[in-house]
Amino acid sequence: MGLLSSRISVTRYKVEGRLDGSVHETVYQSLKQRSIPNIEDDGSEAIVGWTSFENPYTPDFEGYSFVFGAHMVFALRVDKKSIPPKLVRKHCALEIAKHLADTGRSYLSANEKKAIKENVVLTLSRRIPATPNVYDLVWDYKEASVWFFSNLKSANEALETLFIKSFGLQLIRLFPYTTADLIAGLSDHERDLLEKLEQSQSEG
Repeated sequence: MGLLSSRISVTRYKVEGRLDGSVHETVYQSLKQRSIPNIEDDGSEAIVGWTSFENPYTPDFEGYSFVFGAHMVFALRVDKKSIPPKLVRKHCALEIAKHLADTGRSYLSANEKKAIKENVVLTLSRRIPATPNVYDLVWDYKEASVWFFSNLKSANEALETLFIKSFGLQLIRLFPYTTADLIAGLSDHERDLLEKLEQSQSEG
């Protein structure tokens, strides 16, 4: 889901902590270090990294191109591979038949079949190109807030993990209850009441 899409889903975050030194230079170095790698034959099921807002398929952060006025705008990219189960079954059957013919045996053990399946999945993973998914984000550093343009659980979890690895800063997802806790200056008693209300809403 993109920032300029006609249909927008947004998750808001509060950023906990501050960066040392020059903010733009620190962010630039972190983005470059953890940018999405250009590896088509990687056997991994999913590859996660930062990419450019304007050119998501050719990550380039030179010249602080991610800076737009008072905001920093870039994107999370998740390249994911999906192998159809029928394709796995087909190649497993072919490999098992070949192995039986080569060895002159009439059957294979469960461990041998498992090893063949793992090898088939790995081989197919290297051949099948990954599907790229791009999720834009806007970071207002002064206000310590991030707008992430996706509500997908997997995308949000990937963002939260990569963000703290890249910048050493934690993202706190803003729900109505967490927002009230953060900005309302609640007492301990009021916070306990808020948590009980949140739990009752979740159970309902």
